[in-house]
Amino acid sequence: MAYHLFEVYGIELEYMLVHQSTLRVQHLVDALMTRKNVTLVSDISNGELEWSNELVAHVVEIKTNGPAKSLEGLEDVFIQNVKEINSLLKEIECKLLPGAAHPFMDPINETKLWPHDNNEVYTLYNKIFNCKGHGWSNVQSMHINFPFADDKEFEKLHAAIRILLPIIPGLAASSPILDGKFTGYKDARMHYYKTNQKEIPHMTGKVIPEQVFSRKDYHTKIFNPITEAIKGFDSDNIMDHHFLNSRGAISRFDRNAIEIRIIDIQETPSADIAIAAFIAETLKLLVSEELVSLKDQKSWHEDDLFLILDDVIKDAENTLVINKKYLAIFDIHKEADVKTIWKKIYEKIGDKLSENHQNHIEFLLQNGSLSTRILKAIRGNFSEDNIKKVYNKLADSLANDRMFRP
Repeated sequence: MAYHLFEVYGIELEYMLVHQSTLRVQHLVDALMTRKNVTLVSDISNGELEWSNELVAHVVEIKTNGPAKSLEGLEDVFIQNVKEINSLLKEIECKLLPGAAHPFMDPINETKLWPHDNNEVYTLYNKIFNCKGHGWSNVQSMHINFPFADDKEFEKLHAAIRILLPIIPGLAASSPILDGKFTGYKDARMHYYKTNQKEIPHMTGKVIPEQVFSRKDYHTKIFNPITEAIKGFDSDNIMDHHFLNSRGAISRFDRNAIEIRIIDIQETPSADIAIAAFIAETLKLLVSEELVSLKDQKSWHEDDLFLILDDVIKDAENTLVINKKYLAIFDIHKEADVKTIWKKIYEKIGDKLSENHQNHIEFLLQNGSLSTRILKAIRGNFSEDNIKKVYNKLADSLANDRMFRP
């Protein structure tokens, strides 16, 4: 069934399993699944949500079990599942840790691929790209799926998403620390994401999707080059082009949806779903053409949008945007930081969010991205003990559904 624009939503949240005291990653997602289901499976239906494995054995994904009709109140369902998972993990001295990257995981020596169902796909991926590295085995994100019914709706949605992608890390960055030190990037996950498939550059492109606004053009300009590029690596035809497309937003014509993948996971599902709702309302505003015409949205080349994104990956909400044409989209007529852009958007559509979502977005706009707050809490002390102290507080934020305060 094809849904119309903003008629339903799909949300996916990823979390890492860590030891309760040491915070070291634990390759025990299979043990979690077995405790929930008695027998080992890769996917478990749990009412409105579903649990599943990811590429590696220490990451579990919680996602909507089919399309959700509304984002309002959806955070409560995710919170209930987080609490259930943490309860099961307590039996094996583990807990869930939020944030888009583990702060001191050694991916070279601590990575273990998921050894069960779909392992042949993951093994091939590892053979091609060497998944034992940051950006592969040390990443957690939120994916949002937005539906479209036909080419006309796809054109509008894809144009709007492309415009919005560059500033999303300014709201959601949560991965400032890798290898026990500040990386220099508030969104280190996306810094690695840009190049972690450099062996086959067609797969990620410039992260911002190309100017394609129909199914036919998408196959011609994106899917077909990916399929051709992978041939030399995938002799058994295991891979699917939908799976291989790794842009910051990927078009899933198999389910008539565009999936945004550029969003770092937050400290609590309440923040994640609030961000999803804020992005949804912003996309509605862009699709309405109230801010800028569809023609003008489509005119943006991915290279120009990537230049903005690349800066925002580094400095998140504090990034100064100097592209006057981009700022004019949001009725801003002088240089402004990304936080100012999001505040301007919030003035226009904040009242369309639920009270709970408003509270969480206002907190972010006032206190900064999770990356900014993590760095404030670290206070320049990158000893492992201090990092553990801060990230234990993050785990407590997740367990108790609280925003993280430095």
